[in-house]
Amino acid sequence: MSSETLHEDPARLGPEVIDRHRAIVSLMEELEAVDWYDQRAKATANAELRSILEHNRDEEKEHAAMALEWLRRNDPKMDEHLRTFLFKEGPITGIEAAMIKGGGEAGDDAEPASQSDGSLGIGSLRKKSSR
Repeated sequence: MSSETLHEDPARLGPEVIDRHRAIVSLMEELEAVDWYDQRAKATANAELRSILEHNRDEEKEHAAMALEWLRRNDPKMDEHLRTFLFKEGPITGIEAAMIKGGGEAGDDAEPASQSDGSLGIGSLRKKSSR
């Protein structure tokens, strides 16, 4: 597989890029194993074997999550995107649309671009009268 090898001269990449490559390839392999075990578990008529395969599949999910977390910690842009899109409600593509509409990046404490009252959540720009 081409994903198992570097596409550029390792001497020019540096250790950070090579380690991220290792993590990405590991993540891909873990997700591929999840898929294989999932298919095998679904295909078998043997309940005991299915249980073992499902257990193995779920272990691979744990490994994938660990590799993804390592990548998040070691790639600031990946961290930014994961914080933007993971564990949010509503349509996934709507998150980006809301960011564009709101004119900024969504963070942990960012409000959605559209509040229930239709505002952008920035409050009034009008001066309050002293009546």
